[in-house]
Amino acid sequence: MLNVFRTFSLLTFLWLAGPSLAQQVTLPAAPPLSQPAAPGAPAAPAPVTETTSSDRREGSNNQKDWHFVGHVEMDFGADTKVYADDLWAYTGEDRAIATGNVLFSQGNNRISAESAEFNTGTRLGTFYNAWGLASVAPQRQTARPGGVAAPPMTGQDTVVYFFGEKIEKLGPKKFKITNGGFSTCVQPTPRWDLHADTVILNVDHYTLLRQAVLTVKGVPMLYLPILYYPTKKGDRATGFLIPTYGASSLRGQSIHNAFFWAIDRSQDATILHDWFSKTGQGVGGEYRYNLGLGDGNFRTYMDDQHKATYTQADGITQITTDPSRSYEVRGGANQLLPGNIRARANVSYFSNIVSSQTFNTNIYDASRNERSFGGNIVGAWGKYSMNATMDHRELFFGVTDSNLSGSWPRLSFTRNERPILDSPAYFSVGTEYVRPLRIRRSSGVDEDTGLSRFDVSPQLRYPFKKWQWFTVNSTVSWRDTFYTRSYEPTGDLLVVPSKVIDESLNRRFYTLQSQIVGPVFNRVWDTPDNGYAEKFKHTVEPFVTVQRTSAVDNFDRIVQFDGTDSYVGGTQYNYGVNNRFYAKRTLTPGAQAQAREIFDVELTQSYYTNQRAAQYDRQYQTTLGGTAPSNFSPIALNIRALPTNEINATVRAEFDSKYHELRTISAQASYSWSSAVQATANWSKRAFIEKLQDFNNPKLLDHYIGASTTVHTKDNRVGGVYSFNYDVLHAAVLQQRLSAFYNAQCCGLAFEYQTYNYGVSSLTTLIPADHRFFMSFTLAGLGNFSPFNGALSGVPR
Repeated sequence: MLNVFRTFSLLTFLWLAGPSLAQQVTLPAAPPLSQPAAPGAPAAPAPVTETTSSDRREGSNNQKDWHFVGHVEMDFGADTKVYADDLWAYTGEDRAIATGNVLFSQGNNRISAESAEFNTGTRLGTFYNAWGLASVAPQRQTARPGGVAAPPMTGQDTVVYFFGEKIEKLGPKKFKITNGGFSTCVQPTPRWDLHADTVILNVDHYTLLRQAVLTVKGVPMLYLPILYYPTKKGDRATGFLIPTYGASSLRGQSIHNAFFWAIDRSQDATILHDWFSKTGQGVGGEYRYNLGLGDGNFRTYMDDQHKATYTQADGITQITTDPSRSYEVRGGANQLLPGNIRARANVSYFSNIVSSQTFNTNIYDASRNERSFGGNIVGAWGKYSMNATMDHRELFFGVTDSNLSGSWPRLSFTRNERPILDSPAYFSVGTEYVRPLRIRRSSGVDEDTGLSRFDVSPQLRYPFKKWQWFTVNSTVSWRDTFYTRSYEPTGDLLVVPSKVIDESLNRRFYTLQSQIVGPVFNRVWDTPDNGYAEKFKHTVEPFVTVQRTSAVDNFDRIVQFDGTDSYVGGTQYNYGVNNRFYAKRTLTPGAQAQAREIFDVELTQSYYTNQRAAQYDRQYQTTLGGTAPSNFSPIALNIRALPTNEINATVRAEFDSKYHELRTISAQASYSWSSAVQATANWSKRAFIEKLQDFNNPKLLDHYIGASTTVHTKDNRVGGVYSFNYDVLHAAVLQQRLSAFYNAQCCGLAFEYQTYNYGVSSLTTLIPADHRFFMSFTLAGLGNFSPFNGALSGVPR
């Protein structure tokens, strides 16, 4: 009886232990990753790769096929697991079919599905009615043309949420989604998503969508037949950027698309296409490189316009434009060459000034009437230096009228200043060859007044600096200049020569100069209880410069090009006073107080024994031009204030010394508060003086006011930019620009509205004013850009 009881107890234990032994089963395959659990029945002799546990399991087909039921967990090792309610594993085929609450986990990536079929060897498969999450390292956005790109937060990954009727896992981080989409907005209800018929999601590389629709809060916003953009791990990645939408009175509606190409770690490029419903289309590109010893940035744009018709203000008159094609090139390069030589190049060139002014939204580019290109090479070897420059500039006064200037080329070689033996005197010599460009273009006719010039100028300098409060710096120089062309003499002293002939000219003269500063007066105030500074200092610096130039008898025949040609002979006295105010302040809490200049006022004027010298003194803004000869220059006032790191202001004014009236004045001020608020303002005026030549012509007067304010939160969540320029003389607003942006957790919106009044200074007559609107989306983890016309520039997104 006891033996029967023992036998019954053993059978009961084995029957109850069966399901428990089936909760963890090792399936046969390649080299073992873990020790297999003891099977309830003899298993086929083979190594293992994954361990599977469940509430219950059943084996069939000579234990090659396994059916796991309830809380199934298949562990592949290496952070890869599969969870399901029900799973069939076919070990002979390395295949598994899972149904019911299927979850595939691989590192930080997850896929959840109703059912799935996958290969247990390659760990690839297909998931049905599924969604998933994948982590992508944050992409650092490159700076947009004319704009700012906010840097990503360090250490935070972008999580990509994807979904679809069918998701095929093609690789460790590559998925093909059918009738689904994705979003980087991981919330219970994503604010946006991109839905497409087919999506190729290659995590840490790229994403390709066909028949894509951008949906924001369930509302379709944008359709694209194909979309390719980066989801690459690292700083930059090749791909399409988010398009920008625009509309304007002149060009109609517009779509701006761009493709970013990360060539390698040292260079990249942006290719852009603009579509305008009213005028045509444009294509452009920007190339940037930084190779250590050299860097550069070049941008090109071609504007292809078709016919367009514009209705004038009367509602009846219409103007139809002809098809046109224009281009614009901008950029610069800097390269260090062997032999301690550095080369630089720059270009700011447009083929059509009207197209350039109507294309650009920035008021400074839109009002630009000069195109230029050039380059130079500089080198220094001990006491010698060399500079070779080629400069080509063309200033437009109309569509066909312009002045061409520059130097083609300018070569200078200098022996830098060195002491003469052990004496306190210094000697230097400079030589220069230049071929100035001087071409006047009017209605297709070119008038060339260019020439070649060779100049040599040795100089001897003796500084007297025995006393700190009184210094004298004296120089004596001699100059010999040769010109290949000159003005033809008129034979009448009252008639100014104007015709350039092929007759050479040589000019020689000497110059004596003394620069005297002082005596300097100082006063210091100790203010330990002052909340601004612990000490103040006021310095008064009177100065006078006396310059004697020998007579230049052939001055009337010299073709004027720059300051080298403007010596007229005689004695010149330049005198004035500098008032400087210093404050000893603690700029950083806990740091030692430092003295800094907070306010500076300079008042200066010049007297000339030769009245003609007043017309060529380049230290004054209002003397060059058509002003009359005078013994006195205007009185120049310069004020600069920098009371704190946040506030900066400058004022410059020139007063007429004969009529005691203001000639010109300009002022600029800026304010910055903790990088959240930046404000700038400027004011300029050219006054009317009835009896003063060149200032009594109302057409030459101007009066402008401008301001710009940028406000945003510290995290760039909300912000805006407002700017305006006002023509006081004509009582007209030249332009107003309002930009704003809002960035949520995973998406944002930026827009800009601008009104631009072409007015009397513009060369276009198609419409009196242009009203422009631009809008761009910001999506987490995706790049955006600012169009080449400058729209949305300065908006951090």
